[in-house]
Amino acid sequence: MNKNFNASVRVNSKGHLEIGGCDSIELAEKYGTPLYILDETMIRNICREYLESFKKYYDGKGLPLYASKALCCMEMCRIVNEENLGLDVVSGGELYTALKAGFPAEKIHFHGNNKTVSEIDMAVEAGVGKIVMDNLSEIARVDKAAEKFGKKVSVSMRIKPGVDAHTHDFIRTGQIDSKFGFALETGEAFEGVKKVLEAKNLNLTELHCHIGSQIFDIAPFVAAAEIMIEFIAKIKNELGHTVTELNLGGGFGIKYVEEDKPVAYEKYMEAVSAAIKAKAQEYGVPVPYIYIEPGRSIVGEAGATLYTVGSVKEIPGVRNYVAIDGGMTDNIRYALYGSAYTVINASKVDKEADYKATVAGKCCESGDLVQENCMIAKPCDGDIIAVLSTGAYNYSMASNYNRNPRPAVVMVKDGESRVIIKRETYEDIIRNDI
Repeated sequence: MNKNFNASVRVNSKGHLEIGGCDSIELAEKYGTPLYILDETMIRNICREYLESFKKYYDGKGLPLYASKALCCMEMCRIVNEENLGLDVVSGGELYTALKAGFPAEKIHFHGNNKTVSEIDMAVEAGVGKIVMDNLSEIARVDKAAEKFGKKVSVSMRIKPGVDAHTHDFIRTGQIDSKFGFALETGEAFEGVKKVLEAKNLNLTELHCHIGSQIFDIAPFVAAAEIMIEFIAKIKNELGHTVTELNLGGGFGIKYVEEDKPVAYEKYMEAVSAAIKAKAQEYGVPVPYIYIEPGRSIVGEAGATLYTVGSVKEIPGVRNYVAIDGGMTDNIRYALYGSAYTVINASKVDKEADYKATVAGKCCESGDLVQENCMIAKPCDGDIIAVLSTGAYNYSMASNYNRNPRPAVVMVKDGESRVIIKRETYEDIIRNDI
């Protein structure tokens, strides 16, 4: 392992992997495995870096919204609120979690490509800061809910800017062929704007775009921002309405493996802010209040998952299977996307990583793999395997397939640890059975 993989992990004097000042082997012994670990200090520091970049490049006229789909739980909502960020939710469940955690409704943006009537009612009644329109049908539904509760609702519109973010096909969301948002090329977006402006109970204050995820290139973000400013100018010039806010979404890449070279978040902010200011001046529109939606980049590298090796099965000339007590139920991303991860034998980090392993999960599926052909220190039964950068889209995508309980989530800080999500029990598994 590169001993400087990120700010959260290091090798301690016992030759063990240390996360947030805690020995990973001791964490596994105390809480059991599989186990998700999150470094609180790293999460808070990244939140503060985003806020500082807004002060520097937008004169404080903007706000990062934590994209809670990356990892949504009450403690994450509390931390994000304490760090003065807003929140992006995409379902009634995420909204409910945020409200139960005491997150201010007015700092919540509610996304989703097919919000149900009950979800829209919940959002309107709670007074969320912004409901993001995704399609023409939704405009009428939100207008009806606003009338029902006697409110004027601030809304946004998700626009497809047609920018190719050069990422995995499954996580590209800015191009015309996407289930998300209104297309610019077809005129659908402009027609949508007209419908929102005609609605009696809606107030269009914001446009939104999101071009994809795990992006390492600044240019697509700049291109999308310029396109959105141009559209804001078109709305002003042709419809006489000034859109005062612009949400540029998220998608900032993180480090999963050594080959990943993320750009410093401040560099994104510097380049995009310069483009926005220049285009706003060119088109004669006010510089909008800016939102972004970092999720993965806030919690991804701050997380790790610990597993216990149950067996090692060596097939000469084929491969070595290292069986762990988790798998696709707690990390589905390899099965979905072929996602690369850094895998470490946390019990022997000081030993040479010279053993080629395929880390196999315990589910009854041949495709239940966490990583193939990774180099780790030779494992034996009972060793603790760590997979790094699992803070985002791991617990949030976890399942009970094969009736496996979801793991616990433990927050670590300065050598101390605490449970923020309890490990599920078998009783939890059958709770809703009749």
